[in-house]
Amino acid sequence: MTSTPVTWFEIGTDRPDEAQSFYAELFGWTFTEEGTAEGGSYRTTTAGEPTGIGGGIRALAEDAPGYAILYAEVADVAQTCGRAEAAGGTVLTPPRTTPSGLTLALVRDPVGTHLGLFSSGGSA
Repeated sequence: MTSTPVTWFEIGTDRPDEAQSFYAELFGWTFTEEGTAEGGSYRTTTAGEPTGIGGGIRALAEDAPGYAILYAEVADVAQTCGRAEAAGGTVLTPPRTTPSGLTLALVRDPVGTHLGLFSSGGSA
């Protein structure tokens, strides 16, 4: 089996302007508003590429709990979900394909940590 890279991160917050300002000031990151299919705010950053990974800030509803999650890029999201379950994990959000063609899923490892999975191949 080949090693799987972590290639994306996402920060969810009900204060996206404040989060963006913090990371811009702390690390010099710049952001681009991409929006979401539902009309919400999603701001992406290259976060120090070429050595860093890209990521985004998702605007959440007021008083929603914030989060930070890492995403591993895999060849087959559904197959990786099956392997996660076989290894003792739980699939929290089954694979789904976005309008832009990304296939995403969310799993929890046996100790409770959430991990996102994605593939740009578009097959759930």
